[in-house]
Amino acid sequence: MQVFVDADACPFAVKEILFRAARREEVLVTLVANQFLRTPPSPFIKAIQVPAGFDVADTRIVELVVLGDLVITADIPLAASVLNKGGLALDPRGNWFTRENIEERLSVRDMMDQLRNAGIETGGPAPFSPRDSKSFAAQLDRFLARHRASPR
Repeated sequence: MQVFVDADACPFAVKEILFRAARREEVLVTLVANQFLRTPPSPFIKAIQVPAGFDVADTRIVELVVLGDLVITADIPLAASVLNKGGLALDPRGNWFTRENIEERLSVRDMMDQLRNAGIETGGPAPFSPRDSKSFAAQLDRFLARHRASPR
């Protein structure tokens, strides 16, 4: 099992949590982005830079993910693709994407896109907060504890 990160828009605090978890749990964390990313020196942390372009990083993550891998992303269509491949998806605020909620989340996303395209101001997500960091860290720790408890 490894962790892939849709790193272009991933909050710095979440990356720091992932870096600490990678070293502590000795799990491979791979950041994928279309820009250069600095990562701390560790055999458990790496970065992949992909060319700029629409969904290039997402496509690369989907190519790499296998059954049981974890993907950190706020991108709902990417999460849906990951779930279809048997991976797991967690957003940076600590919310799981599941087979039970992904269709609704895709529908809401599409509806909001239609409203914005019609010129209606829809606002955006609340700013990322320390509470979001704590929620993410708690979900990640629970996931890694379950993974550690299972046979490797």
